[in-house]
Parts: sequence; C-alpha cells; structure tokens
Amino acid sequence: MTHPLTALQPPGWPAPRGYANGMAGRGRIVLVGGQIGWDATGRFASGFVPQVAQALENILAVVAEAGGGPEHIARLTWFVVDMDEYRASLAALGPAYRAVMGKNFPAMSLVAVTALVEPAARVEIEATAIISD
Repeated sequence: MTHPLTALQPPGWPAPRGYANGMAGRGRIVLVGGQIGWDATGRFASGFVPQVAQALENILAVVAEAGGGPEHIARLTWFVVDMDEYRASLAALGPAYRAVMGKNFPAMSLVAVTALVEPAARVEIEATAIISD
C-alpha cells in the first residue's frame, strides 16, 4: 500500500527529524480536537511521556471512527505546560511516539502554554487527518 500522504520538503532545506515541514494528500479531512493524556474513564496516565502516549492513542481512536489510522495524520499541534519537562523527556518520547504512531511523522508544532483546562494534564495534542478517497 502506498502512503496516503506526501511529505513536502523544499529543496535545500535541512531534513527535519521526527516531523515533516508539510504534508499533502487528497481525501476527507478529519479535525480532531485537543486530546489529553486520560483514558476512557477519565484517569490520567502518570507522567509526561505516558500522557503523550495516551493522548496519541486518543487521537487514533477518533481518527479510527472515520476509517483512518496513523498514516492518515497530516498535522499534530502539541501544547505543553512545561517546555523543560518536554526537553528532559526527549530520549523516552521517541520510542513512546513510535509505539503508538509507527514511523508516521506529520507536520508538527509544539507550543508552551501556561495551563490546560484539566489541571492534571501535562500535554494536549490536536490533529488533522486526511483519509484517502
């Protein structure tokens, strides 16, 4: 199966690691509201990396309702409450990300925020998927 999305890489730009500069695809657009690191019962995973993994699993659950999977995720926007916590977690974050998303690296942004609606949340991630026709 061919990948439903194409990474966009301007000539001469350095290759990004762990994300794409842009993605293109054709199909139905699925917009996923911000997902946080709690499970279906409202229980939070313990720690930053487990919350990221749970938030990504939650995104995939929503995308699956539209018939898609991780290969259809075109964009992720991450909101973190502590940039130092994010940076300190980078070594563990890669394997945790790949365990949920595989080797699918969409266009991504990362933004530090002062707080999230749920006080126990360390991260919130929103997504855009493009599910092929």
